[in-house]
Amino acid sequence: SKMTVKAVKMGCTAPNVYSKVPDGGWGWTVAFAFFFVEALTYGILKSFGVFFNDLMESFDETNSRISWIISICVFVQTFTAPLSTVLSNRFGHRLVVMAGGVLISTGMVIASFARSVVDMYITIGVISGLGYCLSFLPTVTILSLYFDKRRSLVTAVASTGECFAVFSFAPAITALKEQIGWRYSLLSVGVLQLSIVVCGSLLRPIIIQEQEEVKAQPPEEPTETKYMLENEQTRTSIESIDSGVEITTSPSNVPGKTKAEPKSEEPKEHVQILAENNSSPPEPKTKLLDFSVMRDYSFICYAFFGLFATLGFFAPSLYIIPLSLSLGIGKDHSAYILSAMAIAEVFGRISAGWVLNKKPIRKIYIELICVVLLSVALFAFPFASEFWGLMTCSIFFGFMLGTVAGTHIPLLAEDDVVGIEKMSSAAGVYVFIQSLAGLAGPPLAGVIVDTTQNYSSAFYSCAAGMVLGAVFLSLVRPCKVGLCHCSQRGAEESAVGAAPDLPDDFIDMDIGKGENSGKGEN
Repeated sequence: SKMTVKAVKMGCTAPNVYSKVPDGGWGWTVAFAFFFVEALTYGILKSFGVFFNDLMESFDETNSRISWIISICVFVQTFTAPLSTVLSNRFGHRLVVMAGGVLISTGMVIASFARSVVDMYITIGVISGLGYCLSFLPTVTILSLYFDKRRSLVTAVASTGECFAVFSFAPAITALKEQIGWRYSLLSVGVLQLSIVVCGSLLRPIIIQEQEEVKAQPPEEPTETKYMLENEQTRTSIESIDSGVEITTSPSNVPGKTKAEPKSEEPKEHVQILAENNSSPPEPKTKLLDFSVMRDYSFICYAFFGLFATLGFFAPSLYIIPLSLSLGIGKDHSAYILSAMAIAEVFGRISAGWVLNKKPIRKIYIELICVVLLSVALFAFPFASEFWGLMTCSIFFGFMLGTVAGTHIPLLAEDDVVGIEKMSSAAGVYVFIQSLAGLAGPPLAGVIVDTTQNYSSAFYSCAAGMVLGAVFLSLVRPCKVGLCHCSQRGAEESAVGAAPDLPDDFIDMDIGKGENSGKGEN
């Protein structure tokens, strides 16, 4: 069957109506928008470290107090994920992303005039942090709706915008600071992030209106004649025979039937109907936030995986340069290590998307293998003692980080977790749970480093969290299979219990009653 798309005559603001998931079409434009949203959100966050020394000098603050700017921003971004889901279901993804772009830009622009680090906490941490949430999550959610077979590959490739941003923004902002200073550079970044509004305007809603195959099957006999004998040639009923027998089979005497259905004269042929309306079809009513996913044990295990795995996502990029400096590696070479990690992450994201796009494949198991290898990469950092050893660990870590970071949210749409129907609500709850680790991860690693006076201990804590995440990820599929079996067994039991207990000779009894009444009248 050919996929058809119906464009409503309302310009680019109208939803796209497809007969099935397009795996392309306007989805390529959405993927293009997601690439730039990813670059202007997570790309800027990961490049913000270029401002650290300037902020410490201007505000006369310590490194730990300045680092709380990003910690608060990441926490607000993930903690308000359910709000993003509610607003998207209420007002649509497009308006929410555009509003998020305005908030991000506003926070950055105001931060360029900040007079204390507390001002930065409010402007970048709270205002921009909320904007990051409203921009990123709805974009990745609607992108998942436009693709099915290619979902993993397209999402992974589009998410490389973050990596290209880290690779290009950091040197560009550094060069810009030397010309106009850090305040005007931050102002320029805020104005650039206003282009998220343009990206949001490209997120046209999508409606999947499936083709319905209607079979004109032989109609069931009306209730009034269900227990009457028919002749195949003449359709003469027993009532037409002069036998004096009258069979009473009214609806009140037939269990479970309350209304007789008229007989249809439609031919026995397959009719394929594609719903075509002159106006835009009404969108199905959706819950603003469906917390029923919290009753799904497979989702709970996946959420705990995200919680512990997040401990290993941010800390390595923050502590790789201090670790290299503590080993006597120069600043320039340390920067090369971070750049190599970003480039390797690009290849990791693309490779993961390509592998997960293969059919048939159990994607949750591929993700588990990647998480285990990512744990190995984190454990390897403390054993590196010179430049090339640290470079090797960084490339391996960056590649494996890309395989996990680019796929862990889109995997929510797989049937092994919650499925595409509950993707929006599940993503909000999932990222909300991640917020706890996003806020606690970097400070926890900092406390461990201060206690042990060794940067290697930060990588051990990250590796421990990743191992716990792998344990919970390994339980997702068994929980889903177990729940499906339990639900199927319960449905079968309820069906058996609801079956009417009718005697085998029900018809004979009814006919017998008719004969007795006929004899009585005679």
